Amino acid sequence: MKIWMGLPAFLHAKLIAAPATPPAVGAIAKPDARVGTLPQLPGVYRFMVGDVRITTLSDGTAAQDYHKLLQGITPAATDAALRSVFEVNPLQTSINAYLLEIGGRRILIDTGTGSLFGPDTAGKLLSALATAGVKPDQIDDIMLTHVHADHMGGLVQDGKVVFPNAVIHYGQPDMAFFVGPVVPGKSHGNAELSKQARDMLQPYIDAGKVSTFSAETTLAPGLTAIPHPGHTPGSAFYRLVNKGQRIVFVGDIVHAAAVQFASPSVSIVYDAEPTLAIAVRKKAFAELAASRTLVAVPHMSFPGVGHIRVAGAGFEWVPIDNADWPNR
Repeated sequence: MKIWMGLPAFLHAKLIAAPATPPAVGAIAKPDARVGTLPQLPGVYRFMVGDVRITTLSDGTAAQDYHKLLQGITPAATDAALRSVFEVNPLQTSINAYLLEIGGRRILIDTGTGSLFGPDTAGKLLSALATAGVKPDQIDDIMLTHVHADHMGGLVQDGKVVFPNAVIHYGQPDMAFFVGPVVPGKSHGNAELSKQARDMLQPYIDAGKVSTFSAETTLAPGLTAIPHPGHTPGSAFYRLVNKGQRIVFVGDIVHAAAVQFASPSVSIVYDAEPTLAIAVRKKAFAELAASRTLVAVPHMSFPGVGHIRVAGAGFEWVPIDNADWPNR
């Protein structure tokens, strides 16, 4: 069976039929003082945070039936929220990964789906990486926001390691939850999901290329892993601070922008611990909005980078300008 964003194929079929106030980033009035943008190429989006060049890499999109994806909201209310942004159910959901170039190191945050979603959807990360002029063997580190198929599926192709020189970093609780011995009622109650996680990660474990963390950990200059369990036990944010600017890579705290920003109490079927995932989402939205921090989100429309702001009793997403600055 194929895995669909962390779920076995039989469920896939049903679905388819930081407290201190940081400096503002990308929210400055003068155009020449905004987050540094760069000339754009098809399938990638490049910008600067301080001295760090960041490239959003599109892995493609995957269809989602919001009526079956979302929990805690009626289909009618979902449809009303979608109509407000001129969308209808089901939607194609973006799958984004991020390449950071820090002090001579190339760091990849998430790896897309690889072939785990089959030949007809997503799995375009390597093509985007080639467009960016980077080969898989030039990646030094891979930081997984969590161990779900659409975030770690690009690690192994046809049984072969895709990134031979990379060290894989992720939360230790996901190691136990997905890669450790299968415990009845755990790992989403699905042994095959654990098998896929082992298929993706075990070659790197055997090569001594895995490093896990259980607490806030600095992984590169200015780049910190921060555990945020809920969506999975080992889910993590990655916070980059450079030259007084910052960006936070938040992983899967939001999938359905039209619904979950306005109603952050709506969870999704992929959440391992829905109550905790909701609490993480509410707290993160409030802190990121108050601090005006730039945010990168895997499942927001490409390039998946923007800001969160308060809107009434909820929040809303403000994407960055998809700008092309030929002289930057």
